[in-house]
Amino acid sequence: MAFRLYNTMSSQVEEFHPLRNREVRMYACGPTVYDYGHIGNFRTFIAVDMLQRFLRQSGYTVRYVMNITDVDDKIIRNAARDGVSVQQYTAKYEKAFLEDSAMIGIEQPTLVRATEHIAQMADFVAKLVKRGIAYRTDDGSYYFRIASFPRYGRLSKKDFGGMLDGARVDVDEYDKDSARDFALWKAPKPGEASWETSIGPGRPGWHLECSVMSMAELGESFDVHAGGEDLIFPHHENEIAQSESFTGKPFAHFWFHVRFLLVEGEKMSKSLGNFYTLRDLVLKGHKPSSIRYLLTSVPYRNQLNFTFDGLKQAAVSVERLRNFRQRLAAGSFPSGSCLEMQSLAAETVDRMKSALDDDLNTAQAHAALFEMVRRANAAFDANGIKQDDVPLLLAALEKFDEIFAVLKGNDVPQMKQVSDWASTEGRKKDISLELREAVQSGQLSDADIEKKIAEMVAARNGRNFKFSDALRAELTAAGIVIENTKDGVRWRRK
Repeated sequence: MAFRLYNTMSSQVEEFHPLRNREVRMYACGPTVYDYGHIGNFRTFIAVDMLQRFLRQSGYTVRYVMNITDVDDKIIRNAARDGVSVQQYTAKYEKAFLEDSAMIGIEQPTLVRATEHIAQMADFVAKLVKRGIAYRTDDGSYYFRIASFPRYGRLSKKDFGGMLDGARVDVDEYDKDSARDFALWKAPKPGEASWETSIGPGRPGWHLECSVMSMAELGESFDVHAGGEDLIFPHHENEIAQSESFTGKPFAHFWFHVRFLLVEGEKMSKSLGNFYTLRDLVLKGHKPSSIRYLLTSVPYRNQLNFTFDGLKQAAVSVERLRNFRQRLAAGSFPSGSCLEMQSLAAETVDRMKSALDDDLNTAQAHAALFEMVRRANAAFDANGIKQDDVPLLLAALEKFDEIFAVLKGNDVPQMKQVSDWASTEGRKKDISLELREAVQSGQLSDADIEKKIAEMVAARNGRNFKFSDALRAELTAAGIVIENTKDGVRWRRK
């Protein structure tokens, strides 16, 4: 079965064929580094990570590029508010994004940054102006003339027939049906960061950045452009308009968009108190593998309802897979092979591939693997697994984890930064330096542990749940297993 992928442009699941034989060139809109990434962001980044992993597993060579938006309206506004340069402001959040991505198993793509391509962006604008597709305003800004691109709206399926010719919008993000000439280049305002270029001082608009960076890395036409569903309009619609006006060629051949998630059945928002960064969840003691597992449990185009009960079940599922793998690796088996087990392993690999070939149906891939685990565990109990069966069953687990990335490694070492996160962000001001150093070195004495557990219990009894949760997370990061029993809190070292 050939790989079939939903294309937002055609609104259909299509058979996937790259433009250059077995080479896939893929671009994803990465983070705008003005804050920490939330779990909705990471659902998108993980889905794109899984796509490139599956393409590689399927025999393709993949060149995967992701941008870092390190200059836009929000960044400039926040940097000015904090009295720091754009570079100083974004460095912190870019570092955090890379740390979080590594922690949750995202393989790092080739990263490109907007501020590294300013001269190319200015040249891009100049060529559009020369062709009459863009124009300069009195203040030195440049806008794309939407009326020059009749195909505007193909991606978002919006009808812009009644748009006002010449009406402009100069903010990077805008709502719903605002089809207006959009800013390619923004003249500097007092106190704003700007660059001197061939078209005058200023800085690029957000939409321009991705067009220039993607084509610089992947060529004028490439295979896959990915991002969250919120980027379809206006961002990706504007990218298409300016890119295809510039080259006269199709920009991207597949458009891959990931649905945002709900949290406990509601749209995630700070006002509802259900807005979680990845770090918030780790500080609460949840393992990165559990978070990744839950975020991959529902196919990328379907609505995912992120719940804490679901997160607990994800932890149980990951542990079940790890226990099965350990049981196979440590077990003693009679020589020979069992045709049923050999067939089961082969069928599982085939079923997982068929599921992922079908527009990355991750739910069906999960089901196939757990059916294997169920049947193999029953055979194990009945002495029905032989020595020659073990490598094949382990290989099926490996095939799964090449895509889902939840079984390898240990979650605890990846969580040793949590004390720094907590104290740096002001979530918990009174964590001792001694404990942070002990967590990072992995050396906590029994007395230290008892002391911190007492503080954790006292904080919980005093309803200081953030402090209590953070202390628990730090102890977990140091390899301490904490259990609540009817006789009180017990602990043990892993």
